[in-house]
Amino acid sequence: MTPFVASFLFVVLAEMGDKTQLLAMAFATRFPAKTVLAGVLAATLVNHLLAVVLGSFLTDFIPMNAVLIAASASFILFGLWTLRGDELEGEDRRYRFSPFWTVAVAFFFAEMGDKTQLATVALAAKYQSILPVWMGTTTAMLVADAFGITVGVILGKKIPERFVKWFAALIFVLFGIIGLYDALPEAFLTVPVIFAAFLVVLVLILLVVRRSRQRKVPQDGGTDGKGEA
Repeated sequence: MTPFVASFLFVVLAEMGDKTQLLAMAFATRFPAKTVLAGVLAATLVNHLLAVVLGSFLTDFIPMNAVLIAASASFILFGLWTLRGDELEGEDRRYRFSPFWTVAVAFFFAEMGDKTQLATVALAAKYQSILPVWMGTTTAMLVADAFGITVGVILGKKIPERFVKWFAALIFVLFGIIGLYDALPEAFLTVPVIFAAFLVVLVLILLVVRRSRQRKVPQDGGTDGKGEA
């Protein structure tokens, strides 16, 4: 059960505020929620099957310890990605099929290269277990997107987005650091190296937060009608 539970928890956190969750919320304003979730399920089953197969075979070419180090480092990157946030760029208007196929096709392509797909690859490489990771990440996507639809569309986003982002991001960073501590050779685990690593992570978090705020200024500030920002 460990691969399933771990995969479920990590992808639920990764999906919070993610582009694909925003996409599901956008579709829920146009189509019935059941249709949206059915499309999400179909797209995720196919997309994440490809991801877990890829992740499971990585160790055939790369040493297991190197895979564990890369997977742990990727969790820190996913945390930074979560803090940065995502925005829709017309994905909810790009495809025109029946409601189910519109959601499924748009969601499948939006998930390609997304952090939840990359997290699935990393989890499959870490646990070397296709079915539990596949089922865990797929279930997580459904739960997270159902939560997003409920909170965003029905409840009017009463839970602060900033709180959700920071909670998810810090969990990712924490588990990434723990994973690196377990996987790295003891020769690297000196006090100066550990201190420098924490400092680098802290600086990266501050840079990502600053960059995220700069991205929001043009959107939130806008103009006052007199040509002033």
